Amino acid sequence: MTMKRNVGDLAVFGGSSAFLQPLHVGRPNVGDRARFFDRVNWALDHQWLTNGGPLAREFEQRVAELAGVRYCVSTCNATVALQLLARATDLSGEVIMPSLTFPATAQAFRWLGLTPVFCDIDPATSCLDPALVEAAITPRTSAIVPVHLWGRPCAVDPFEKVAADHGVQLFYDAAHGLGCTSEGQPIGGFGQAEVFSFHATKVVNAFEGGAVVTDDEELAQRVRAMHNFGFTQRRVSTEAGTNGKMTEAAAAMGLTSLDAFEETVRRNEANYDDYQSELAGLAGLKVMEFNRAERNNYHYLIVEVDAAVTGVHRDLLDTVLRAENVVCQRYFSPGCHEMEPYRSERTVTLPHTERLAQKVLALPTGPTVSREDIRRVCDIVRLTLERGHEVTRRADERVPSPVAP
Repeated sequence: MTMKRNVGDLAVFGGSSAFLQPLHVGRPNVGDRARFFDRVNWALDHQWLTNGGPLAREFEQRVAELAGVRYCVSTCNATVALQLLARATDLSGEVIMPSLTFPATAQAFRWLGLTPVFCDIDPATSCLDPALVEAAITPRTSAIVPVHLWGRPCAVDPFEKVAADHGVQLFYDAAHGLGCTSEGQPIGGFGQAEVFSFHATKVVNAFEGGAVVTDDEELAQRVRAMHNFGFTQRRVSTEAGTNGKMTEAAAAMGLTSLDAFEETVRRNEANYDDYQSELAGLAGLKVMEFNRAERNNYHYLIVEVDAAVTGVHRDLLDTVLRAENVVCQRYFSPGCHEMEPYRSERTVTLPHTERLAQKVLALPTGPTVSREDIRRVCDIVRLTLERGHEVTRRADERVPSPVAP
């Protein structure tokens, strides 16, 4: 493909698409297919397909080691993992969390009758602001649930202090955080517990999957019982539970994806460096940075688009890229507090969240994204932003005028 040199070369204005096949954010990291099928065949041969089989137990052990914790309970997804934590710790009333997160963080708790209370982010980290959380605590508050957004760790020490000072539970939504560290410590061991996601789009995938990780033995035992209808190892029901177990097929995929984890991170970091190099110096665009002193999985390549500088809103850049078969994601826009059912009940204004949610865009990365793919994506981004006012004008001209009555 030749480089797009003029605005008219963009597919949104009639040019040919840069990619024949869609280049998606969140392509699954599959790993060695043969090894995956070996594991599935082993499960079929032994006729143990679910209910805490050997593959699920091995997956739990390996996740616990990576997270630096003693206990891991695998689940069918991370939403259920959050709900199991809420039940296992008898939460009630209000749960404080960021609005800049996937809606599952809030909906997991609302589904149980709890009230999500949204707080603003610290603009320096894009994560929940501990000072604002402390100010939002009321007698109805039972837990704080910060999110390690894009794998960038929250301010864990201040949250520990706030939770201890006010006697509330502290859990972390670590859906993005597998293999990342905070002050050299692996994400997974902070608060009472943390929750990982192994959805198909995550750095390690189990088709669908999640896990509760903790150093609290009693909490782990209660979560394990509750994710299997309340049954203990002796098949005695101790309390009401649910069905939140991970299947052996999902664990086989999770183990195979874990096998490839280090190579995936290496490729992600190389892609991150390539994007940084290609987009360096582009006015009005910022590549979200990671602290190189910490370990990160580099699974999210996030850019901020400043429309005041570029003349192009983030949404229009997204439209331009999708026309080129580059399928980006607006993580996370709008914030949860501006979505239903929370929008109708909205009682807060979160200026930092609202400002960032209008700017961020995730670009494709992962082991299947090549350096040439990145070069072509960045060519499109540069052309669009450097000619931003022209792109916006031409896009506006394409909108049909209202038909007169």
